[in-house]
Amino acid sequence: MGSGENAIYAKVSRRLVPFLFLCYVVAYLDRVNVGFAKLQMQADLHFSDTVYGLGAGIFFIGYFLFEVPSNLLLTKTGARIWIARIMVTWGLISSAMLFVDNAATFYLLRFLLGVAEAGFFPGIILYLTYWYPAQRRARIVALFMSAVAVAGIVGGPLSGWIMQAFAGRAGLAGWQWLFLLEGLPSVLVGVWTLYYLDDGIRAAAWLTEEEKSVLERGIAAEARGKPAMKLGQVFSSARVWLLALVYFCFVMGLYGVSFWLPQLIKSTGVKDVLDVGLLTAIPYTVAALTMVLVARHSDRTGERRWHTAWSAVAGCAGLIVSTIYADDTVIAMVALSVGTAGILSTLPLFWSLPTALLTGTAAAAGIAMINSIGNLAGFASPYLVGAIKDATHSTATGMYLLAASLLLGGMLVVCAVKRAQPDLAVEPA
Repeated sequence: MGSGENAIYAKVSRRLVPFLFLCYVVAYLDRVNVGFAKLQMQADLHFSDTVYGLGAGIFFIGYFLFEVPSNLLLTKTGARIWIARIMVTWGLISSAMLFVDNAATFYLLRFLLGVAEAGFFPGIILYLTYWYPAQRRARIVALFMSAVAVAGIVGGPLSGWIMQAFAGRAGLAGWQWLFLLEGLPSVLVGVWTLYYLDDGIRAAAWLTEEEKSVLERGIAAEARGKPAMKLGQVFSSARVWLLALVYFCFVMGLYGVSFWLPQLIKSTGVKDVLDVGLLTAIPYTVAALTMVLVARHSDRTGERRWHTAWSAVAGCAGLIVSTIYADDTVIAMVALSVGTAGILSTLPLFWSLPTALLTGTAAAAGIAMINSIGNLAGFASPYLVGAIKDATHSTATGMYLLAASLLLGGMLVVCAVKRAQPDLAVEPA
């Protein structure tokens, strides 16, 4: 590939990736800040670990039910308007979490938050297929998804500070201020989306006609190499269901870390809520660097499955070791860093598989279906860990369950998922 083409893609990346990254940071923060709120909220409202786990996970029921319709609506209305709508509504609902005073309102608002956010992540993954061909996509998705890690880096200390510094102000508890102050940025960025994003290459006024032609040829060439699949076939495709199962296994690990990491760190003997927040930044910092480096290497070599599988193995090993040494803060933090890096590295590598196989409306439905089914693990994971903790008074068994899920996902990728395309290697842009 020529340097001129690489320069065009670099221009697209400078325009899109930082903004989409910001969108995902605020999205993920609003999705998982309930994990930090738990440190105060659970005692204030007298919630058991089972109630907390169910409330944290019920988000994904609403997410599951509305994911595919949301992504199909995105193809009808355009990415700019639909993504803006998603962000504004979830920001308002996230802020409204400050009004939770019993289990019923906790469940209701978490469910509505899932409904509001449904379609955001698969919508962005679909949106990136409008701009980048498959051989360039893993590193771009990794840069976008490193927002998950950065949300942990920023969100941990920020959440800890908010709950400590604002506790009692205006008659609100620290966890209430947490939901309010971390929900409002989503509303503001959602409004900004209306003015910043373009629906696709042709609508981008910041590109020349020649640049648009180069990008459109790349997308058209990739589309010709994909098998045609009607919308109805997506829901009966064994390949799509297999990919959904693999993603379910990886998401089990992801939300095990996302929702329980503050509690796991606290259980090692760290008591101060701000210290817990600061320490959560360490695993996410390691993960942010690792996932981009692994995805870059995968793009350069054109190999997807083994990169994904070994990342899953690292995630599995990290959870197991952190559980065995749960009373040793240093060893547990090292293990959690390895585990978090492995878990997060599986995600952008995984998404290079379905986006290399699907196109058009089938891509919108297929990506949303895989993501919605996979994210049911976001319901199962915190609920199971919470229920197990209530029954055994320990998170150990729950962590072993999540580790086994990651290992299964890695094995399925190697043994059952055929390589999407024979040659995905690309020169670095």
